[in-house]
Amino acid sequence: MPDALIALGLSLKVALWASGLDLLLGTALGYALARWRFPGRELLDAALTLPLVLPPTVLGYYLLVLVGRKGWLGAWLFETFGIRLIFTWQGATLAAALVAFPLVLKAARSAFEQVDPQLEQAGRVLGLSEWAVFCRVSLPLAWRGILAGLLLAFARALGEFGATLMVAGSIPGQTQTLSIAIYEAVQAGQDDTAQLLVWITSLSCVAVLVAASRLAPPSRERA
Repeated sequence: MPDALIALGLSLKVALWASGLDLLLGTALGYALARWRFPGRELLDAALTLPLVLPPTVLGYYLLVLVGRKGWLGAWLFETFGIRLIFTWQGATLAAALVAFPLVLKAARSAFEQVDPQLEQAGRVLGLSEWAVFCRVSLPLAWRGILAGLLLAFARALGEFGATLMVAGSIPGQTQTLSIAIYEAVQAGQDDTAQLLVWITSLSCVAVLVAASRLAPPSRERA
């Protein structure tokens, strides 16, 4: 039971940090894709959505190439700041954030596209800056959809396995999240531990999905 609680605590920490990163980047890019027209816009959207369809092991490989000790970014971070991401909980966070990112991006873009542009234009006419229009008009009208996407991303990050295993490994108490702990328990024949972890993960994800469904914007009925 203590090992299960440690894995749960680590999974929650990783999922919270990953969701926070996705919230910042997903909201900003979702707004840009919803409001700005530029060459390659749909191509960029497709590239940002790739983590939703690519196998997690492929994403894990890309991350290893990017932030590994021999990767250009990983080598630079280690030589400049002494930061090592591989086999750390920060690496697990990066992997979870990458896998869950499209869920926030798609939700944010859809939510901003449902905001009436005339309301934003009214704010500009009243003298509001673009940042003020975003904070006082666009975001308050889109927050429910963004939050619903954020909860889905949190649930996805909580259950991430493939990319996390490749980037962070399976170090008990350091990088062994719930999904990896389940895999290790099954491999070791510890059925009771695996069953407990499965129930914890399942109940956590169900609770998040129920919350997300309640926050999702209501569909507009046509007369």
